[in-house]
Amino acid sequence: MRILVFGSMAYDRIMTFPGKFADHILPDKLHILSVCFVLEGLQEKFGGTAGNIAYSLGLLGDSPLIVASAGKDFEPYAAWLTKQGLSMQGIKLVPEEFTAGAYITTDQSDNQITAFNPGAMKVQAGFAVDSFDPADTLGIVAPGCLADMKHYSAKFKELGIPFFYDPGQNITAFSGEELAEMLTGASYLITNDYELQLIMNATGLSKESILHRVGTLITTLGEEGSVINEKGVETKVPAARISGVKDPTGAGDSFRSGLLRGLALGKSLSVAARMGAVTAAYCVEQHGTQEHVFTQAEFWARYEENFGKPE
Repeated sequence: MRILVFGSMAYDRIMTFPGKFADHILPDKLHILSVCFVLEGLQEKFGGTAGNIAYSLGLLGDSPLIVASAGKDFEPYAAWLTKQGLSMQGIKLVPEEFTAGAYITTDQSDNQITAFNPGAMKVQAGFAVDSFDPADTLGIVAPGCLADMKHYSAKFKELGIPFFYDPGQNITAFSGEELAEMLTGASYLITNDYELQLIMNATGLSKESILHRVGTLITTLGEEGSVINEKGVETKVPAARISGVKDPTGAGDSFRSGLLRGLALGKSLSVAARMGAVTAAYCVEQHGTQEHVFTQAEFWARYEENFGKPE
């Protein structure tokens, strides 16, 4: 089964401030805020929802197709993807823009200030999916170009391609009517519990109303695992055990990778969610969203240690 991953390609540029933001921001002067933080170096990591999901899918033995836009500084990322055996076929290069970039500064209290430049992500990927066999294709529409999120959610429904609708951090960029339209008819709606509440607030839909509009609702709950709502039946899936959290960033994307791979292999949804939990566990044990590594033998051994042999 071919997995189509629509989302973003981005560089995560991570900086550390050796103090506390609160010591340098005057609450009574916020209307004329002017501060400069001298930072301790910079780390550049490969990121973006599509890149992160595709990376872990590759570790799991899949060859997903990334559908996204990237900019004039994409060469190092392209070399990394090629090294991972991932195709560039669905990535559109936009020479007049930079690849999307997140500039993340963290202080000693773990407070963060983030600036995000969408860059090439503003441009639609323009990749045609009409030739893909719906019976042998699985898609995910993750946060990325807003116009493409609308396009591919509609296109997948038109073609009968089963897909995950995953609006994530782009929820607030859409109107309630747009969100309701995109999620209606999706095979799966996947969010964390906070994002699900944002969707309900924006659309005015109750959880029960959303369940009438989507095939399956999957809600991630961090260290408490996830919940699957399918045809009126709720299944709780625990998180996998970890040796220690170094960076929770990217855990959600890794979870989605395991979930997608499990379904592509013909596993039940509960087994696929457990695969997602194990993949996420590997991610949070490293700094960065594409720094974890494992062999398939190691993955399945860890799966069995946590959940027993898959049905």
